[in-house]
Amino acid sequence: MEKRYNRELMCEEECVHTDIVLKVKDELPDEEILYDVAELFKVFGDSTRVKIICVLFQSEMCVCDIAAVLDMTQSAISHQLRVLKQARLVKYRRSGKTVYYSLADGHIQNIFNQAFEHIME
Repeated sequence: MEKRYNRELMCEEECVHTDIVLKVKDELPDEEILYDVAELFKVFGDSTRVKIICVLFQSEMCVCDIAAVLDMTQSAISHQLRVLKQARLVKYRRSGKTVYYSLADGHIQNIFNQAFEHIME
């Protein structure tokens, strides 16, 4: 099968700008860091997790409250919180028998603010 490429996305003649290529290659992050960034974006790839993060922008909440806000089961919320916790996006504290969740740090809100700005352009 013949490969077809969109010609407008390709150079008309092959020319490698060695100085630029070497500079950019030298500044690329390590493969492990790139992998971790890709994994982080996968976590953001689920709308339920995005909703949970948005809820936690407003207030620290327990699973019961998050489930009530999102009209979902506690089990579904708990499962997604586990993923968010493993990705170090949320943290928790225990008060008696209740566990309260909050955003792990301010970076998460910054990432979302940038995403919202980009989408709203």
